[in-house]
Amino acid sequence: MNKAITDGIVFQPLPFVAGLGVWSSGDGTPGSDTYATSGTGVFVAADQDFGGCLEIQKTGTVQKLRYMGETPILPGCYLRITARVKAVAGPLPTVRIAGWAGRNGGTAASVPVSVGAGRTLTTYGQVVEISAIVGTGDRTGVDLVWLTANFGHFGIDLTGPSGGLVRVDDITIEDCTAAFVRDIMGSVDVRDFGAKGDNVADDSAAFEAADAAAQGRELVVSQGVYRLAQDVTIQSRVRFVGRITQPAAKRFILQKDFNYQTYVDAFEDEELAFRKAYQALLNFSDHESLDLSGRRVTLTAPVDMQACDPTRTTFATRRVIRNGQFQPIDGPAWATANVTSQATYSPPMRRR
Repeated sequence: MNKAITDGIVFQPLPFVAGLGVWSSGDGTPGSDTYATSGTGVFVAADQDFGGCLEIQKTGTVQKLRYMGETPILPGCYLRITARVKAVAGPLPTVRIAGWAGRNGGTAASVPVSVGAGRTLTTYGQVVEISAIVGTGDRTGVDLVWLTANFGHFGIDLTGPSGGLVRVDDITIEDCTAAFVRDIMGSVDVRDFGAKGDNVADDSAAFEAADAAAQGRELVVSQGVYRLAQDVTIQSRVRFVGRITQPAAKRFILQKDFNYQTYVDAFEDEELAFRKAYQALLNFSDHESLDLSGRRVTLTAPVDMQACDPTRTTFATRRVIRNGQFQPIDGPAWATANVTSQATYSPPMRRR
């Protein structure tokens, strides 16, 4: 999928030749200084390597270059920001991709990291390419995980010694989603909506956000262990590669894929899967029965059916568990107790 093609979304910044008034020497936010007026940058019309480019003199501890256009950050979409630079004169700086994360309305978004890895220029005239990938999913290879951002002002930072001159070719921003998500047109991955899969973070909100975005597509729970600390209801078809954990009192309701096997795939434990599926059966009206599909469910301990959902003290409508068996497994939970009692009677009270 490429949003620039399918939805006509513009990610690419304007080239420097279009004017330096849209290139900020600050964060890129409205009102920040631009290279059209800062005095630290100039447009070079005919560089031998770049053609038109921006020449920057590094005057501060961190010399910034940000595009003032708002590059959209979309759930499930991954962008590669690329810059080609070369040192021209003076001390050799370090270059990195950087950005300012924003929310709708212009406020700053809280993101874990806003800069990519730095690379130090070592030779004058040598063209160096640096890049970083930004997206909403915490995937391998994503440098800037921006789950809460709606847009960004992207560009580069120059760090290290000041006083040098650096030339920068037109910065490119391209949709590279296809490198991370296979068959994205037919499925939605919970990781692209912020799910961590580390069994520590609460992934409940990410699951429901991915489900809301699926719109008829399959929801994929990729490799990992996903902790759901809240009630979660999934309305889409779902496929589990990873597994989930959830407190006993919280509900995991699969409305469209309500079957025992899907719960086994989700929890990777037959007994727990039955408890969670039965709990769901009591808490939504789309289904009147739980079909075990001929499965034999092994039990390591007695199942207190009411304890599967302690909030249900009464129930007025019919619910059925069908087409399966339960197989107790020997263990201490099934230890029997011998109870004896003695009765007496009075012979005159005997009835004839």
